[in-house]
Amino acid sequence: MSFTRPRNCCLIFTLVCCLTFNHGLHADELAAVNFSREIRSLLSDTCFQCHGPDEQQRVSDFRLDTKEGAFTQIVDAPAIVAGDSSKSELIQRITSNDPDYQMPPPDADRRLSDRQIQLLARWIDEGAIWEEHWSFVPPTRPEPPPTKHTQWRQNAIDDFVLAQLESRGFQPTDKASRTKLLRRVSLDLTGLPPTLEEIDDFLADQSADAYEKVIDRLLDSPRYGERMALLWLDAARYADTSGYQNDGPRYMWRWRDWVIDAFNQNMPFDQFTIEQLAGDLLIDPERLKASTKFDNLGQGPAWRGGDVFPQDILDHLIPTGFNRNHRGNAEGGIIAEEYQVEYVVDRVDTTFTVW
Repeated sequence: MSFTRPRNCCLIFTLVCCLTFNHGLHADELAAVNFSREIRSLLSDTCFQCHGPDEQQRVSDFRLDTKEGAFTQIVDAPAIVAGDSSKSELIQRITSNDPDYQMPPPDADRRLSDRQIQLLARWIDEGAIWEEHWSFVPPTRPEPPPTKHTQWRQNAIDDFVLAQLESRGFQPTDKASRTKLLRRVSLDLTGLPPTLEEIDDFLADQSADAYEKVIDRLLDSPRYGERMALLWLDAARYADTSGYQNDGPRYMWRWRDWVIDAFNQNMPFDQFTIEQLAGDLLIDPERLKASTKFDNLGQGPAWRGGDVFPQDILDHLIPTGFNRNHRGNAEGGIIAEEYQVEYVVDRVDTTFTVW
């Protein structure tokens, strides 16, 4: 009996693992430090408590949450010298062992690890490129990349598609037939195929804006809101029934219909967000208290009658049904506080998932 082959396999496996590990280390060394992904979170965790945006907690005028603040002087030396971490006062402070000079202070219990210090020093040596948070950067229209098949393009979006195709050696496909085009756009916007009558009408319309008229018709269709809302309802974990052993109907259909109407009415996204997360806060508190059966909202009786709440109050309360799309447990003997925490965690997780 010979063990040569298994032994050789083990040696080969070990060699491959070593090569892969070394390659990974080499790639990590070459990768530029990303400010938004690595440095901002580091500063937030270790420095913002004393040098961040909170005026009540800030202990000095030196700030690390803004570019202007981070590149100012600390006493008589520049905090960050782009391209040279050895001359950056920030690095001197975080590596010092002098308790009167060290940052963060020893009693803060936030001392940076060796890896964090090396990461910060690398970022400075690479030029200390400061990036604003993406949500504060105004969107700009990028320049379309150059392409070869210019006769195929119809708008700037085609340039980006073409550039990717050409970079991979692919050719653009021929233009779709009018029947295929109608089917695609109908499924995209309404989730339904076109009827035979709609196909005949489109083929018979030879006007230059025939396709635009189809788009307008589909956007005006109630089916458009249903199609668009479907993705949102799934992400928000909507269901018609409670599920599990108490699989009875829920009265969440009013919220479902509100979402559909919001898409059909082209509601601005900021309003769409505010109404669902805090619609009840848009109501006069005194009027809300005066309304009846508020405690039953979402659980049955208060949603059945149209005269329980004035319509303008319902218009703000119904969107907040989003916050009731969490798991529920109607079993006997459950610990109320435990499940309240579970519900909150569940809803927070879903909220940050959909937004």
